[in-house]
Amino acid sequence: MLYTNPPLDTHTLVSRLIDDGLLVNDVAFAEDFLENVSYFRFNAYLRPFEEANGATRFKPNASFDKAISLYRFDAELRNLLFSAIQLIEISLRAKIINRFSLAHGAFWFIDPTMAIDQHKYSDNLNTLERELARSKDDFIQEHFVKYGHDKFPPTWKLLDLTSFGTLTKLYFNFADRRVKKQIARSYGVPQHEILESWMKAVNTLRNACAHHNRIWNRIMPVMPQIPTTLGNPWISQRPTTSNRLYAVFCCLVYWLNSFRPNNTLVHDFKNLLIKYPNVDIAAMGFPHNWQDEPLWR
Repeated sequence: MLYTNPPLDTHTLVSRLIDDGLLVNDVAFAEDFLENVSYFRFNAYLRPFEEANGATRFKPNASFDKAISLYRFDAELRNLLFSAIQLIEISLRAKIINRFSLAHGAFWFIDPTMAIDQHKYSDNLNTLERELARSKDDFIQEHFVKYGHDKFPPTWKLLDLTSFGTLTKLYFNFADRRVKKQIARSYGVPQHEILESWMKAVNTLRNACAHHNRIWNRIMPVMPQIPTTLGNPWISQRPTTSNRLYAVFCCLVYWLNSFRPNNTLVHDFKNLLIKYPNVDIAAMGFPHNWQDEPLWR
């Protein structure tokens, strides 16, 4: 089936929204907004206001301003999450560099005996080569001048360049489970397998935030393990919907609390909900009593 819908200018798009029953108080503002935010992106924030079987597309009292409010909440939520994830990424990078190197030397990442899966080992090495080749950092260029291009820099230089995704893959494929468990327990997580699942889920969330994807009511493609109990304040009830933000957010809060106990992530999130009181947090998987949980107090 061929796609035949023509492109529409912003004036026509806003007119159609009005015809479909959406209240638009300021047409000029709406048109200017859609000049700078694509309609396809914004349309995801219009859908909660649609009527399933109504005479018009939108529910009564649905407005452009309400959709804008939801859009802005999501943007601020992304910034809040991304800031927290940055702190976790920096901490995790330091721990992997320090613990792995002290146990197995500066070049453990090129030692095939330190890899669980040899195919993944080759893939990770290829990824490291590509990330190194793209680098224009002074400390890498200085390393090449002094030591030549035929060898990798030591891990404390190289891993400062890698993405969170590559860091996660290196941790996952590292053969020394004892050292991996040391890192996990430094974050109050009893087993490295649990931390691995958190790393994958948080990395996926990080990428969604970095690419400005919708976070509110998003179905998370990677779900973290949710232990029944943990050593530090945690949740008493597992999420009934594990593929929404709440599950990953719980892991994020716990992880950050383990090394930044005075962080303001929970406080800032609660203030964000006060600022946008009409946001449906159930769409993010939050249970009705979430604020009573030890983790969120």
